[in-house]
Amino acid sequence: MQQLNGLDSAFLFMETPNAPMHFGSVAIFDPSTAPEGVVRFKRIIQTLKERAHLAPYLRQRLYEVPFNLDFPYWVRDEAFDPEFHIRHVALPKPGDWRQLCIQVARLHSRALDRTRPLWELYVIEGLDNVEGIPPGCFAFVSKTHHAAIDGKSSYDIASALCDPTPEIRQLEGASEWTADKAPTLLELAAMAHENNIKKPRRYLDFLRKTLSSWENVTEALANGNLNPAPAVPRTRFNRVLSQNRVFEGVTFPLEEIKQIKNSVGGTVNDAVLAICAGALRRYLLEKDELPKESLVSMCPINVRDPKSTSTEGNHVVSMAVSLHTDIVDPKERLKAICVSTRSAKEYTNAIDAKSMIEMADFIPTQLSALGARVAAENGLANFATPTVNTVITNVPGSQYPFYSNGALFVRGWGLGPSTDGNGLFHSIGSYCDELCIGVTCCRVMMPDPAHYAKCLEDSFAELRP
Repeated sequence: MQQLNGLDSAFLFMETPNAPMHFGSVAIFDPSTAPEGVVRFKRIIQTLKERAHLAPYLRQRLYEVPFNLDFPYWVRDEAFDPEFHIRHVALPKPGDWRQLCIQVARLHSRALDRTRPLWELYVIEGLDNVEGIPPGCFAFVSKTHHAAIDGKSSYDIASALCDPTPEIRQLEGASEWTADKAPTLLELAAMAHENNIKKPRRYLDFLRKTLSSWENVTEALANGNLNPAPAVPRTRFNRVLSQNRVFEGVTFPLEEIKQIKNSVGGTVNDAVLAICAGALRRYLLEKDELPKESLVSMCPINVRDPKSTSTEGNHVVSMAVSLHTDIVDPKERLKAICVSTRSAKEYTNAIDAKSMIEMADFIPTQLSALGARVAAENGLANFATPTVNTVITNVPGSQYPFYSNGALFVRGWGLGPSTDGNGLFHSIGSYCDELCIGVTCCRVMMPDPAHYAKCLEDSFAELRP
């Protein structure tokens, strides 16, 4: 049994009926490389059973403490039932891209069942008319609660569940797993009481350890050595959510992305931010809604210890980056973004990343849960100043082909959570020689996702050297 930390628990407390806090992916596979050119549904279930030990969250149930007196616990569940979590659907003919996007959005809109391990996997067949995809492909659409893993660990686990060749590997370690004894409500309350008694002393230790860092940041801001986080304007993406989602995905040659970033001496992430910035500017201009001030993106940063073998929980901090949507020229906008990302990194690095994560451990659990509920019920996102306008997260992927049950992975896109006040999520990934941008948004905020995909493509074309 393992207790969640403050950051992981926050994703549970933030969850509302209109804002489920899971993320996932759309992964398309070509079964022509599998034995006999087909992948059976029962083979998919069997492989996951054999490799479930590589991803502990697959067999962990959430146990919440009564009255939210403390952070919840993960408990290894004896009743592991992959046939409940893995579902099989098929697109009607013609099986095109638009049908796939609509189906993905519907699946992503629904919350996970908290009485079960917090994940689902859908196998979608019938992809027979998708441009750039061989007929007969199928897709995996995954959903995993953000409390369980972050984007980097999700990619690491997915890689472990796949194979470097069409041959299905036989892995050891499955027999080492054992279930936990489920705690009673009384036991959970008793542990919460003990933890809360110790918390004030732990908080004093935390303050002693981090006070000097905060003093240095305050002094650097006062002296002008650090730039404060940019002001955030309000857009259509910064309101209360509806219950429905949309999904879109675009793909660009990775070599051309590198040419864009090399033209100004930036990074791949700078180039991606510039593509998204140009698309947002174009999209909001067409709707006569572009603010005079620059839009701001939240960019998660992975701070997981590279020596750590753990794939559980969240090890990310966030930086706010100005997208300079107030600059007309796309090349000048890219240059400005390069400066902004460096400044944001300096600001984030000035505060110890581990301390930023630990800080969430000392926010009262009852206050967190109550605050999220009150904010949702009263629609505070429609009135409060936005913290950011969108999320743009980049998780580099494999540069080599890989396979699932013998089927070649062709292409994939990420799915992110939409929240009240921040409904637009860009998930960036790469595979072999391609870079993919997955877009998740509230359907009311973005009723025309295909048009936004066109805006991303036009923005990319503007930036090409």
